[in-house]
Amino acid sequence: MLGVLGDPAAAEDCTQEAFVLAFRAWGRWRPDAPAEAWLHRIAINVAVSYQRKANLRSIGTILRRLGRPSAGPDPAQVALDRDLTAALRRLSPELRAALVLRHYHGYNNREIAAAIGKSERTVNKRLRVAGEKMRKLLAHDTNVFPLDASASLSSKSDPIPSPPRGEG
Repeated sequence: MLGVLGDPAAAEDCTQEAFVLAFRAWGRWRPDAPAEAWLHRIAINVAVSYQRKANLRSIGTILRRLGRPSAGPDPAQVALDRDLTAALRRLSPELRAALVLRHYHGYNNREIAAAIGKSERTVNKRLRVAGEKMRKLLAHDTNVFPLDASASLSSKSDPIPSPPRGEG
């Protein structure tokens, strides 16, 4: 068994299994072949089955059958999502609802107003207030999250200034 399997622990397990199977099947043994040959045949069958099962459990076989696992989430995105979630939790439920409906579900102001039962002006104000609060919660640098569209246009054309260097 050690020569067939090449693993001492597996050889011991298969030898024990072969003797158990032979003992259970002793009543069916016919003397057309020597008992040793019959026992060897059982042992080889057990070893082949063991090897087949071991191959099915090997990582290479699993990858061939199931395919490579998908890559995990990007650690930078996980950190950003964690910060974003923490910032969202600091908003009121009304502001959170407006942001989620707009930026996650892609609703426009009219659709959000219909969903929450408020006017479009109220939705617009909630989105503006929520955006301002999220910018303050997520970044102190207004170049990263500009407060209005004109600031975002100017920040794209102008280089971001370097932070002032401290003296000493």
